Amino acid sequence: MAAPAGGRALWRGTLGFGLIQIPIVLLPAEQTHELAFHELDKRDMSRIGYERISKSTGKPVEWKDVVKGYEIEKGRFVVLDPEDFKKANVAATQSIDILDFVEKDAIPPTYFERPYYVLPDRRGEKAYAVLHEALGKKGYVAIGLVVIRTRQHLCAVVPLGGGLVLELLRFAHELRPAQKASPAAKASPKEVALAEQLIEGMASAWDPKKYRDSYSEDLLAAIRQKDEKGHVRPSGVPAARTVKLTDLSELLRKSLAVTKKGARHGRPTRRAKAAA
Repeated sequence: MAAPAGGRALWRGTLGFGLIQIPIVLLPAEQTHELAFHELDKRDMSRIGYERISKSTGKPVEWKDVVKGYEIEKGRFVVLDPEDFKKANVAATQSIDILDFVEKDAIPPTYFERPYYVLPDRRGEKAYAVLHEALGKKGYVAIGLVVIRTRQHLCAVVPLGGGLVLELLRFAHELRPAQKASPAAKASPKEVALAEQLIEGMASAWDPKKYRDSYSEDLLAAIRQKDEKGHVRPSGVPAARTVKLTDLSELLRKSLAVTKKGARHGRPTRRAKAAA
């Protein structure tokens, strides 16, 4: 598994545990497909630009004159250039030191933020393969710290398929305390048993390819409709329905019945939700 050409790597450095240092590169694992919208002047449909205006002179400032500054006290700034951010802690910007190994299931989902692919850099393939196989066999992930774009993140290095993925994690102080349901909301054994049956009836193997961003597709269709006809007709409007919380057991039973019926006819069980 070779590393990409220099320009594509988001981050290049080493991944270290014990006395081992593995040369690696990070590549973004996400790709966005958001529809791009522009802000326009409704009078003539011209695009609205954004200017950098000096608050003291009121005049535009060109990019070449923009610098980053930290207000160390009221009205007094310390200006930093890109190299200064690295010099603050050179080792931190060039290496990911593994601090702990923990079971992945021990990390709550709320801590996971963003994935990156980890590839071995030059002469790092052997040690990379050793770490990947050892993590997979033990069922652990590696916890460390990484600096990306002037900010340090907690991170987890996770074995996935034939390689490693780095997951940026949130620090504990970045999360609000978990909110609990009202103590008055008690589930009866009967309701839980019905819910378990419904869950089991809708269970399937994880296949991310079967899920799609249907809203973006519908939104693009609405844009085309307005371009052609001048208006957008509502679609996907849910049928009016009244749900009584006291009927929870009955709703679970009906959902279960629809799920079983859908399975007999070979229909996706997720339709049970819409039919309940």
